[in-house]
Amino acid sequence: MKIRNKIALIFVLLTALLLLSVFLFIYFSVENHTHNEFYLRLRQRASIAAQAYLEKDELSSSIYEEIRKKHVRTLPNEKEEIFKVNVDKRTLVPPHTLPLEKEFFSEVLAAGHARAKIGKAYFTAILYRDNQGDFIVVLSAEDLYGSAKMRNLLRTLLIAYVLSLIILFVLGRDYAKRVLKPISDITRQVNGIRAKKLHLRLPNGHRNDELGELSRTFNNMLDRLEASFEMKNNFVRNASHELKNPLTAIIGQTEVALGSARSEQEYITTLRTIEREASRLNGLINALLELAQAENNSKGLLGEHIRADELLMELQTEFDVPTSGTVNCDLRFLPKDPDKLIFMGNEGLIRAALFNVLDNALKYSKKGNVDLGIRVKEQTILISVRDEGIGIPKEDLKNVLEPFSRGSNARGFKGFGLGLPLSRKIVRLHGGELRIDSEIGKGTRVIVQLPNIHATAKTGH
Repeated sequence: MKIRNKIALIFVLLTALLLLSVFLFIYFSVENHTHNEFYLRLRQRASIAAQAYLEKDELSSSIYEEIRKKHVRTLPNEKEEIFKVNVDKRTLVPPHTLPLEKEFFSEVLAAGHARAKIGKAYFTAILYRDNQGDFIVVLSAEDLYGSAKMRNLLRTLLIAYVLSLIILFVLGRDYAKRVLKPISDITRQVNGIRAKKLHLRLPNGHRNDELGELSRTFNNMLDRLEASFEMKNNFVRNASHELKNPLTAIIGQTEVALGSARSEQEYITTLRTIEREASRLNGLINALLELAQAENNSKGLLGEHIRADELLMELQTEFDVPTSGTVNCDLRFLPKDPDKLIFMGNEGLIRAALFNVLDNALKYSKKGNVDLGIRVKEQTILISVRDEGIGIPKEDLKNVLEPFSRGSNARGFKGFGLGLPLSRKIVRLHGGELRIDSEIGKGTRVIVQLPNIHATAKTGH
């Protein structure tokens, strides 16, 4: 069922319940008023009957005639019964044969009047005191006019109810169609957007309602998709280019070596070139595999408790080689509570991320010295890696964290532009963030932020 039909049906059902409540209230209110009005007329008729029959000897002829004329205009199926009452014995003389319960007459004696409805007949009784004694006057009749009026009212309300529901459904369906038309337009426009048409956007007409917000959300999503597709395309182009270069060199050297007989030294030189290019190709493939592993990893694998300061000291030991440079580890700002240095993660992945950052720092450092520091701020572990290297141009800072992107001044250094992107993905996988501050000629500072176990326990991740 389409949404517009659902909206129309729900609208009609809600309105139907409301109308039914209103119509039932009207019907029963009119019915109660009609009954009360008829009982009042019966009571008046009972009073007239009592005056006409019990006070005939006390009235003047003119008054008696006036009462008699009023009394002549009887109600449909009107019947009168007058009983003398023995108040002490609470009995009627003569005994009645009416279809009324004993409680009915007890109520008359107690309250002075009573009323009841049996079938179509209405009964009203009054206690009338006369000089001849006490009497109960019972008058009954059928309210044919009131019943006809109620039937007519019921028929009118039913017709109005059915017609109202039909009109409401037609109008509700049309209104729902008008309301949902912008959504239908959005659906049609979104269906027209393909991978090759990601530049298309939804017009929102500067609407400030939910539909405008929906259009803006779609457009923002399309912006992200377009950027993601562009990044993937660039990634594929760059990866293809990087993979092609060593392969071309390997194939070229092999063809040259096989083209004609060579000396032993020439074969050795060729094989060394092939080995170098193959090692480069192997390193690139390994980096791409690590990047893919970081992208496809899940937080379900981050179940180890890792002590940040111990990890840094282990990394310092790995880089403590004279030919690699010097890593100075500053542990002066460690917190008193050692638990604040513990975070949840995958030790292999986080070690690879920090290794890449340290390796980059040593590679680009002019003096070969790198400062490694750690501190805890609130519930965040801050690891900083600072070098005094060539720095990164300001215009390249926003791109160096994308795969195969390198600073324009790093062309003379070996690398593929995959180390920092891999590190950032791993850090984000651990719920943290990697930031870079750099200045040309003065060096670069990389800050790795990781949530400790207190922050993880609070967020539930």
